[in-house]
Amino acid sequence: MLDVEVLNMTYKMKVTTVGNSSGVVLTKEMLEKLRVEKGDTLLAIETRNGIELTAFDPIVARQMEVAERVMRKHRDVLRKLAE
Repeated sequence: MLDVEVLNMTYKMKVTTVGNSSGVVLTKEMLEKLRVEKGDTLLAIETRNGIELTAFDPIVARQMEVAERVMRKHRDVLRKLAE
């Protein structure tokens, strides 16, 4: 089970058109909390509770790629261990 810390912050955002795509606008406060600024890259992580946004870290991204490759390769073994 994931240990998720719930803070008293909620943000209402509207989906808008950005070129041929859709996007949301992050407030200055949200950018500060994410420790990012215009032009930085964000990482969107799917969790059981939804999507988590975090500042992109190339080291963590590489670790996630390796973990996903291992999980795909050893899917049956990991499934047995989870039982």
